[in-house]
Amino acid sequence: MIIDIHGHYTTAPAALGDWRDRQVAALQDPALAPSPAELQISDDDLRESIEANQLRLMDERGIDLTVFSPRASFMAHHIGSFETSAEWAAICNELCYRVSRLYPERFVPAAMLPQSPGVDPATCLPELTRCVEENGAVALNLNPDPSGGHWTAPPLTDRYWYPIYEKMVEYDIPAMVHVSTSINPAFHTTGAHYLNADTTAVMQLIQGNLFADFPTLKLVIPHGGGAAPYHWGRFRGLAMALGKPALEEHLLDNVFFDTCVYHQPGIDLLLNVMPTKNILFASEMIGAVRDIDPGTGHNFDDTHRYIDAAGLNKADQAAIQELNARTVYPRLNALLKQQGR
Repeated sequence: MIIDIHGHYTTAPAALGDWRDRQVAALQDPALAPSPAELQISDDDLRESIEANQLRLMDERGIDLTVFSPRASFMAHHIGSFETSAEWAAICNELCYRVSRLYPERFVPAAMLPQSPGVDPATCLPELTRCVEENGAVALNLNPDPSGGHWTAPPLTDRYWYPIYEKMVEYDIPAMVHVSTSINPAFHTTGAHYLNADTTAVMQLIQGNLFADFPTLKLVIPHGGGAAPYHWGRFRGLAMALGKPALEEHLLDNVFFDTCVYHQPGIDLLLNVMPTKNILFASEMIGAVRDIDPGTGHNFDDTHRYIDAAGLNKADQAAIQELNARTVYPRLNALLKQQGR
């Protein structure tokens, strides 16, 4: 089977965005604040949004299952207070959960955290617990920069983040390190901020020693790892200069990279540089890049085509498309076994 570990609900019904607009407006005028109960989205609304979009493309591209989380750019942790984010995260997570209930063999939820700049990450734990224990979330998205492009949070290796890591280890779930909207005009959200964050996360992990404290912690760096595969020699050399172990020992038992890379040479580079065990199939379909590549006649985000064309042997292709995800996402593997898959 083919498991896509990076999907976002980018096609949620318009009512969700309308509700969010009202919530944000209420930051200036609390009298405008909507209640969660005012958001009315039916199961038929969800089906319409999914069947014409993600599910259609999954069927066309041969993808069996997607790990499904709220739209990354909508997380917008920089807006309002922790209470703002908590209310918003709960609503967005619930919609992904409902999609997974409507299509239990095609979607499984991953949790958005109610992060807020300068707020103790421990405040995220109730929502994380709810998503795992009640909604069956198999992963979470961790934003290393809740400030929206100004990077006011400590590095990922700082003890500041440890409450989340401790809960991740307890639940045996991975985190995808994924930023949200950039409000810094110097950084385009999906073209710069996302890839900067991926690269920054890798370098922070090299500089620190996080996995000595959390030897079973698993982090997924999306978008192919940003610049990491392309500059792996630089990172290896910097690790040596910092007195760190070889990166195979220092990072690669705990850090994984997805295949959200939107051209064949980029995928080929990723596959040549990174060990097969560290690569997970993903597409982030209907995400940052939605157009058709005029050079191929296919969507840029149809990453399955790139994997098929990469010349992998059957064992490596099966590992990337399914088996590695089962290893990195143990709760997903358990769910699939329950379903007889």
